[in-house]
Amino acid sequence: MGTTSRLSFVLRSGRRRPGVSFSRAVAWSALVAFAAAGLGAGCGRTETWDDPSPPGVEPAACGDGVCDGSEDCARCAADCGPCPRCGDGACNGGETCGSCAADCGPCPSCGDGACAAGETCESCAADCGPCPSCGDGACNGGETCATCPRDCGPCASCGDGRCNGGETCATCPRDCGPCDSCGDGRCNGGETCATCPRDCGPCDSCGDGRCNGGETCATCPRDCGPCASCGDGACNGGETCTTCPRDCGVCASCGDGRCVAPEDCSSCAPDCGVCAACGDGRCTPGSESCFSCPADCGVCARCGDGLCSGTETCASCQDDCGVCSVCSNGVCEPFETCAACPADCGPCQPTSCVEVITCAFACVDTEKTPPDIGIACLSGCMAQGCANAQFFAERVMSCALAALPRCNGDMECVQNRCAAQIASCFGATC
Repeated sequence: MGTTSRLSFVLRSGRRRPGVSFSRAVAWSALVAFAAAGLGAGCGRTETWDDPSPPGVEPAACGDGVCDGSEDCARCAADCGPCPRCGDGACNGGETCGSCAADCGPCPSCGDGACAAGETCESCAADCGPCPSCGDGACNGGETCATCPRDCGPCASCGDGRCNGGETCATCPRDCGPCDSCGDGRCNGGETCATCPRDCGPCDSCGDGRCNGGETCATCPRDCGPCASCGDGACNGGETCTTCPRDCGVCASCGDGRCVAPEDCSSCAPDCGVCAACGDGRCTPGSESCFSCPADCGVCARCGDGLCSGTETCASCQDDCGVCSVCSNGVCEPFETCAACPADCGPCQPTSCVEVITCAFACVDTEKTPPDIGIACLSGCMAQGCANAQFFAERVMSCALAALPRCNGDMECVQNRCAAQIASCFGATC
């Protein structure tokens, strides 16, 4: 409704403003009507002030499929399309590598390790590091998948095997590979738990059983499973010893007997042990393999050739690599004894000959034919005795082992055949 139209409506309705006489209202109305006519003529308008269209043209209607009149992307996206925005995949509307790396790609200098003039946490996280709010769990402010994959998740193209668009080693290590500094043991530059778990450790949510937030197969294989290429025998793409030890081998620190971040059950079973689900009898696709869980998935093809080679470990191939026992890591592991590793198992307490042979006989499984004898177990029992105890215990065991086949595994028969040696053992003093 135009200005003169609205005044006419008020006059016709008989409404009066409080404290204004009728004669003054008429005079005021006439003045406004005159001003409206004059201004309308001066601006080339003959009708109302509200209509921006030229004479004879209907006002633009949002939704008619035509972007005209006063319509634009802000007022009528239905006709004019959405306004350009950072992160829509198109470098337009004044966007540049400095203002929108997500669409226009990083500037040429981005990635040289120096946060130079023109670079910011928003345009070059690889050099300047993530913005302060990145990592708070909310994708807000100026954050995008390109500047803060930890909060916003990886960009849609991340994971297609090509390092393109706005992808960098800082935003998509899965396609672009880890940044050069990743793996130097220091969490610095633009590194975060999302882009370099090898230096910065896994993100707090990694290991909760859900592949969410900014987690990917490259940053948290424990929740998301290994990347599709992991297991093809080639350490390539964004694979590292942290994300795909099956192809790349375990990291240098793995095998020292200490489970220290970023190590976990998926990247370093020799130190951290196998993951909780391993051993349930089901080889879960995506999360378990012959490398990570031979108990459920069976051993890998080369395991059993007598050589601990390639990517084999004590956890993936015990037949070739032996047991995962490291002396002086504070844990008395299988096959460690007080004699072989007092640092972990404590000093040996000299025991009598009777205690030694009691321990030793427990190492013989007489239920099997021929009896199964644990040599390492016997050795550990013998090492605990004092000099006399070891001497007489060895005589008893030598007699017993010789008698076992003749006695058909009958321990009472063994005791009778070795009665003299057993008596000497009882009388031995330390």
